Amino acid sequence: MSDSMKARRRHDPDRRERIIGAALEVIAQHGVAGTTHRRVAEAADVPLGSMTYHFDSLEELVIAAFTRLDRQISGYYWRMLEGAKNRDEACEAVVDIICGSTWTDPYMTQLFELYAFAARKPEIRKILSDWMSHSRQAMELHFPPHVARALDAVIEGATIHNMASEGHLPREEVRAMVRAIVEMG
Repeated sequence: MSDSMKARRRHDPDRRERIIGAALEVIAQHGVAGTTHRRVAEAADVPLGSMTYHFDSLEELVIAAFTRLDRQISGYYWRMLEGAKNRDEACEAVVDIICGSTWTDPYMTQLFELYAFAARKPEIRKILSDWMSHSRQAMELHFPPHVARALDAVIEGATIHNMASEGHLPREEVRAMVRAIVEMG
């Protein structure tokens, strides 16, 4: 390794963020239980000592990773729903959220890990709660709160079914579910 490369790595302002991204990759591949400082350091291509420099514990790193996941997914909801100009387009955006490619690996695996981690550690449930709140706020741009909650439940349930089954729910079926919920509201 050249001296300039060593110097650049030593003064790496993006290192913490790279570690968090690598932690999400490791969580998707090995689960929270299989996530170690060593695996994350290797995936981030950083010295092992960087782990404890940036994070006091492995749990703090996992929390930072899941917090990033919350921001990524709720940001996706916002991007999809902010572009809708009316309720019909908002319904179609919800259909796109359910039927789109976002809910494939690694996101779904990471979400399952977040659910399991939060189930075992009640103090982590705030990350789940924040994610749901951020996502619902995006839907509330077009729908009343009770409809946004119902749509959020359908999004999570339908995406889990899509991952667990051989085929995905047909887009027309998803559109009919979304419309039924919106019309009941």
